[in-house]
Amino acid sequence: MNKGYKANPDDRSDNVEKLQDMVQNTLENIEKAEKTMEFSSPDEREKIKKKNHRREESINAFRNEIADEAEDRENGYNKYS
Repeated sequence: MNKGYKANPDDRSDNVEKLQDMVQNTLENIEKAEKTMEFSSPDEREKIKKKNHRREESINAFRNEIADEAEDRENGYNKYS
């Protein structure tokens, strides 16, 4: 057993910003992938389209989580609970 082990408190204070960064990075990845499609084989283009679709689904999930986190922040969540 790990005597003296103490878990770090749940600090959600910057979750909104982290999620916004994730959305921005994912949008950039979609853009790069679309540029790559111009030089790709038909099979590769199809793979890129599918991956970008999954990225768009992730962005929607991130945005929903951002809304939840922002609402929690406005309601004064306790960052240690």
